[in-house]
Amino acid sequence: MHEMSLCEGILGIIEEHAQNQGFKKVNALWLEIGAFAGVEIEALRFSFEVITKNTIAEQARLHIIDIPGTAWCMQCSKTVAIKRRFDACPHCGGYQLQITGGEEMRVKELEVE
Repeated sequence: MHEMSLCEGILGIIEEHAQNQGFKKVNALWLEIGAFAGVEIEALRFSFEVITKNTIAEQARLHIIDIPGTAWCMQCSKTVAIKRRFDACPHCGGYQLQITGGEEMRVKELEVE
């Protein structure tokens, strides 16, 4: 389950910012997760709860912001929304798509004390 290691990385980011900015507790965390990031959301939620036990992020509310998949169609020169990585262009039906969004995972915001 790679979600556990993702949460370890998230906790590392939180602890680094806590050291630099001097906060002692995280009340809420917003994560942006792309449609193609390969993250199982429920496994991430479980892992976050386990990893943050006895840390400054224990009991923090985890908010997930879904980032849709987007691609650039080389045939019709449009940016299009796609649900799966190998979908056809919804405008022209072509398959020459270059992914432009939906692969990201980032800490968007922290609510701290």
